[in-house]
Amino acid sequence: MSFADACRFLFSRQAGRIKWSLGPTAALLDALHHPERHFPSVHVGGTNGKGSTCAFIAAELQGRGLRVGVYTSPHLVSVCERMTVDGRPISQDAFAEWTSLLMPHIERTEASFFEATTAIAFADLAARGVDIAVIEVGLGGRLDSTNVVTPLASAVTKIALEHTDYLGHDLQGIAREKAGIAKPGVPFITGEGDPEIRDVLRHEAQARGADPIVLVDVTRAPVPGTLLGLRGPHQWANAWVALAVLNALPAPFGPVGDAIPPSFAAADLAGRFDVRGGGRWIFDVAHNPDGIQVLVAALQEHRPRRPLHALVGIRNDKEWRPMLARLLPEVDRVVLTVAPTVPGHQRWIEEELGGWTNDRVIGQPVVFEPDFLRALELVQEGAATTLVTGSFHTVGDALAALPGFAPVG
Repeated sequence: MSFADACRFLFSRQAGRIKWSLGPTAALLDALHHPERHFPSVHVGGTNGKGSTCAFIAAELQGRGLRVGVYTSPHLVSVCERMTVDGRPISQDAFAEWTSLLMPHIERTEASFFEATTAIAFADLAARGVDIAVIEVGLGGRLDSTNVVTPLASAVTKIALEHTDYLGHDLQGIAREKAGIAKPGVPFITGEGDPEIRDVLRHEAQARGADPIVLVDVTRAPVPGTLLGLRGPHQWANAWVALAVLNALPAPFGPVGDAIPPSFAAADLAGRFDVRGGGRWIFDVAHNPDGIQVLVAALQEHRPRRPLHALVGIRNDKEWRPMLARLLPEVDRVVLTVAPTVPGHQRWIEEELGGWTNDRVIGQPVVFEPDFLRALELVQEGAATTLVTGSFHTVGDALAALPGFAPVG
C-alpha cells in the first residue's frame, strides 16, 4: 500500500457521525498487542490551548534528554504531522505500512479515521522507542479515542463552547465530558479560571478517583526576562498548566520546580500565532470565539505592521458571526474564503454570509472570494502584514499553497 492509498482509505472514513465508544480503538490496539502500554504518557485535553500545553511539556521532557513522542490533532498539511518523535513526524512509508497492517481490523470494527490514526500513532510511538508520550485529546475526553491510555498525569486546559453539535451548548456538560480523562490515583490538573466550571471539573475528577487534583492559577503575571517559544499573552496560561503537569510527574520526567523552565523558549507549534516571512505573515488556527479573542489579544500585543489584511475561512458549523464581529475592528481589510479541504457540507456559501460582505466597511469592504488561491492573492494586495485564520483547514491550505511554508511531514 502506498502512502496515497493509505490516505484515501483512511480519509474516506471521516464521513458520518461520531460513534461514542472506545470499543473500536481498543479492538485495534488489541490487534497490535497494545502498544500504548509500552510507554508512559501525559494526557492533555481542553477546548483551546491543549496543543500549546503539549508543546511546552514536550519541550521540557526533550530538554531533559528523553526521547519524546507527541500525538496531536488535527494536522495542517500532512497527516504525518500528527505523530512525532523528538519533533520528527512518522515517515510516509511507516504510515502506509501500519495502515495496511490494520486495514482488515479497521474494516471489521468499522473504525473511524481518528480511531484508526490513534492506533497507528500509538503503534508508531512504541516502535520508535519513546521514553514518554504527550497525548492530546481529540474531541471531548471521556469517549475520545485517546482515552484508552492510563497516563502519569491528566490535564484540562480550559473550557469553552466547541463542537456543539456533539458536545452540546452547556459548558458544565462539556466540562464533565472533558474531565472524563481523569483516572484513579492519577494527578489531574486544570487551568480553568471560571469558578463554576472549575468546580465541575474538580467534582468529576474526584468522582473518578483522580489524586491529587491541582487547580492552577493561570492569571499569574508573565515572568520578566523569561521567554516562551509560543507567542501571545495567552500562552502564559498554557505555560503555567504545563509547569503544573511537569511538577506532577515522577522522576525522571519531573518535577521541575516553581520557575518556568528555560526549555519553554524552545517550544514550537505551527499555526499558533505563527509569524513567518520576516513578519509579513501571521498564521493562527483560531476556530471558535474564544480562539479569536486570544488571537486579538496577541495582535494587540504584537502590533504587526499596517495595513493588516486578513484571509478568513471558517466552517459553517462554527459560531462564525461573533468570530468575525470580534476580528473585524482589528484589521484593515478582510477577504472571506473557503479552504479546499473543508468538507462540502461545512463550506460557506455567499447566501449564508448575507450582510457580512460588501456592505460592512472596515477600512475596505469585506469581500467573499470562494476561490481559495484567488483569495490568497487578493488578500495580499496592498498589505504590509497578512493574517490567515479561521480554521485548521484555512491555515493548512494556505501553508501548503505558499512556497517554503508547509510543515515537514
